[in-house]
Amino acid sequence: MIELASEKQNQESLNNAIQTLDQLVKSHSTPKNIKNNITKMISELQSNEYSISVRAANLIGTLDDITQDPNIPSYIRTSLWQVVSVLESIRE
Repeated sequence: MIELASEKQNQESLNNAIQTLDQLVKSHSTPKNIKNNITKMISELQSNEYSISVRAANLIGTLDDITQDPNIPSYIRTSLWQVVSVLESIRE
């Protein structure tokens, strides 16, 4: 029973992360190169090749690299940090 609730929470967290990333892609103020990277991230999160926790862990590393870029607009960096926070809540 607890396992099922945990899987549901993980799926909800994953959906929240995808929704936030999708909003950044749809924003007209997001630079095109960042939109391309975010689109790839969404595809990775939606893929069923790995478990949700593995997909989240892989993406956290990618997001960390992107947020270190000094040229990224601050509002995008903040949104990406929110996604990292949501993804960190996903457990096996």
